[in-house]
Amino acid sequence: MNTPLIRLSQAQLNLLELCPPQFQRVYLEQLASPISPEVQESLLWGNQFHQLMQQHFLGLSIDSILEVDQDLKNIVKALLNDVSQTHHLDSDCWREAEHYRALEKENYLLTAIYDLLILNNNQAQILDWKTYLKPQKKTKLENNWQTKLYLYLLAETSDYLPEQISLTYWFVKIPHQPQFLTFQYSEKLHKKYSEELESLLINLDNYLLNLNTNNVHFPHLKNCEHNCPHYELFFPAINEVENNSNLLSIMDEIEEVSI
Repeated sequence: MNTPLIRLSQAQLNLLELCPPQFQRVYLEQLASPISPEVQESLLWGNQFHQLMQQHFLGLSIDSILEVDQDLKNIVKALLNDVSQTHHLDSDCWREAEHYRALEKENYLLTAIYDLLILNNNQAQILDWKTYLKPQKKTKLENNWQTKLYLYLLAETSDYLPEQISLTYWFVKIPHQPQFLTFQYSEKLHKKYSEELESLLINLDNYLLNLNTNNVHFPHLKNCEHNCPHYELFFPAINEVENNSNLLSIMDEIEEVSI
């Protein structure tokens, strides 16, 4: 009997790289901590905004929704105008909202959902909506597995060259004007991300093997007590109160608080 593939999205990869014990706790043992009402409210607004954009790019009218919220109407109109000008949405391109991509890699199924994918003859553009302000440091997003996995998957599952692929984050937060950050892919980055992913999956293989055969829990990384926001969850003698400040890193596909 074939062993079911383990599904890995950008959220799982981020948490696995940050804190293997928390990955075990959240994804294998299903023991995620409760999310605060403030975070739930932020996630709800982000989810509603994504649904609104999906509806628009499906060709459905969103006017009745926007008419009851002038601030939302202004920001959505500004965003759609900027997106149209920046990405040249014309009749020659193919586009799809909430586009699903997956790649089977050894024992794992790597998955991503693109908020909007735009394709033409020589260019592939991934768009992602973020309902927070643009981060001051671009490297935060550059090193995040959402950026790396989204670009990697499209290169691996299409005929586009890495140099023809880009990922643009659009940042939307009322009442601020939309801003964006674009990451251009390359063969050099593809090789780098492939090696990083391979290393991460090898580690996961070893963690799972030790857990299943020897009941050895996923280990903390070197110097984890200084770098990991989840460290105190596993060493309550230091602090018995769980630190929930980074729980959004475990939310899958839609992470609407700045990372």
